[in-house]
Amino acid sequence: MKKIIYTGASILAFTFSCTFTVQAADLGIEKCIANTQQKKTGDFVKLEKLNVDGKAVYEIEIRDENGFEWEFMCDAQNGKIFETESEVKSAKSKAFKSKAKVTEEDAIAIALKAHPGVIQEVEYEIESNGDATYEFDIIDGNGKETKVEVDAATGKIIEVSIEEWEVGEEPDERR
Repeated sequence: MKKIIYTGASILAFTFSCTFTVQAADLGIEKCIANTQQKKTGDFVKLEKLNVDGKAVYEIEIRDENGFEWEFMCDAQNGKIFETESEVKSAKSKAFKSKAKVTEEDAIAIALKAHPGVIQEVEYEIESNGDATYEFDIIDGNGKETKVEVDAATGKIIEVSIEEWEVGEEPDERR
């Protein structure tokens, strides 16, 4: 493992300062951040390293000048962004509500049945194709955090990832 100190200067427009330990595969972080900034400028909200089907991925969240939050999924090996989502404040948001047929309670039950634990965070997302999804961060009995994304129209689990580390926090999403 290599210890790296990231500061506001080393990751361009994102303002935060932290120290964390990363593996060699994490060194693509600069490329992912630069590619994210080409897509959308704004303030850093959160950065997470995830394992999605055995693949290292960064999830980078930013808040644009209008206060909207955007989430970018980036391949940690090649720095390419492969998914972009916007977040809305609640399931009552017009963009979310117009697509949702599954209640939050039902989506939680679906996620917890597949991945038992305690819901730590909930996000309401609009996919790039306009679909609405619930994203739940679930902590299991061993302290492992799993992100489970449930389609708000069908109730199907569409993505599962394991969080390896996180920088930043969104207290309003805590449960």
